[in-house]
Amino acid sequence: MSTVADDARAVPEVPPLRRNRDFLLLWSGSAVAIIGSTASTVAYPLLVLAVTGSASAAGLVGFVVLLPALLLQLPAGVLVDRWNRKRVMIWCDALRAVGASTVVLALLAGELRLAHVLVVGFAEGTLTVLNGLASTAAVPNVVHPSQLSVALAGNEARGRAATMIGTPLGGILFGLGRAVPFVLETFAYLVSLVSLLCIRKDFQAARPGEAARAEAAAGDGVAADGRRTRVLRQAGRMVEGLVWLWKRPLLRTTALLVAGSNLLFRALFLVMIVLLAEEGAGPAAIGLLIGVAGACGMLGSLVAGWCGRRLRMNALVISANWVWAVLMCVLAFGGGLWPAMIAYTAMWFVGPIWNVAVGSYQLAVTPDELRGRVLSASSLLANGALPLGALAGGLLLDGLGVRAATAVLAGWMVLMALAATLAGPVRRATMLVVGDPPASSTAPSPPRTRHDPGPDVPLPEPSAPVAAADSR
Repeated sequence: MSTVADDARAVPEVPPLRRNRDFLLLWSGSAVAIIGSTASTVAYPLLVLAVTGSASAAGLVGFVVLLPALLLQLPAGVLVDRWNRKRVMIWCDALRAVGASTVVLALLAGELRLAHVLVVGFAEGTLTVLNGLASTAAVPNVVHPSQLSVALAGNEARGRAATMIGTPLGGILFGLGRAVPFVLETFAYLVSLVSLLCIRKDFQAARPGEAARAEAAAGDGVAADGRRTRVLRQAGRMVEGLVWLWKRPLLRTTALLVAGSNLLFRALFLVMIVLLAEEGAGPAAIGLLIGVAGACGMLGSLVAGWCGRRLRMNALVISANWVWAVLMCVLAFGGGLWPAMIAYTAMWFVGPIWNVAVGSYQLAVTPDELRGRVLSASSLLANGALPLGALAGGLLLDGLGVRAATAVLAGWMVLMALAATLAGPVRRATMLVVGDPPASSTAPSPPRTRHDPGPDVPLPEPSAPVAAADSR
């Protein structure tokens, strides 16, 4: 009798992630897409600089590519929670491949214009927002709840490794021909599309009663409410995730801290490209530097789980910001190209530790039916500054020059570190960063602590071109 009871209480063994076919397909397809998009991330500013000779124009392209991250996060979150997430990702990959192919055709015909790059960049940025939210929200439905942190750490390592490969590859391919990096990008999105078509699992949990509620609402004459009522209802759904996030002081504070530092990192990306170009570095050397930085980020992702199990939230948030501030001062005032390059690559090490720890906790405690909207809200707060950073980088370079621009950015990062140190929700956050996973990944209860760990940049995924530029 006791043996039978023990067997009944036994927890089924969870297969390791390396045997999870659907997760491996999602992981590998995204890895290929990240390599292609990262190569184009390096190629776009090089292409615009080569065609126009203007740093401001390169900054404008970065601004337009990232603008959807500011404008479309909340509506995209509603769509990701409402639509089939797998179909959303499939359409995003297909349309991004079409967009990249138009750049290839225009270059081959010798008819590429700045306006064409801006249109394709905005469209690709929009699709990347949708794809990134759907991909991140899908992870808890593809892996076991106990493997969520490990899966996200694997995603971080994938993103950093793909960045390490894609960035020097983008510079090398651009040296071979201006269209070559965009050929790779087109092919990469098609590979990702095929991998998604082969995945069997659904990317969202079943929501009992949802269809019945919708049918009952229709029967009550909702259609007669008119367009205004429907618009108000959708607006309410859009802000629901933002309200959920905003009510959690630590989650809100960390998202705002990330917004400030992301503005710096996006501007710094363009500053480093111009700095290397002024020192005589070619496209391959620029790609190699960012590839080495990506390797540094991959190393950070390998220790992210270890740090998350041992560091308390306040220690991680405050120390990460001060490490970035010190490295920015070295970059700005170190007195040479080599100190700047070393500091820049070292900055990429800290980001994955932040991403894995706070990102896995946020996903674990957010109900599945809200994940897309909460992710979009955190992305709006954290990534909304990216287009402003791209624009600010170009304006600083044109107005002040490279050295003065880096000094301004260093001062900004010191202010961000001071803000993190003085923030009450951060100082009171003494919980361990990564704890035991909740019992259910589909509808977990909200945490009972007053201060919840918050998200960083969505795990961009990274398949977006912006991910390679952001050292987080």
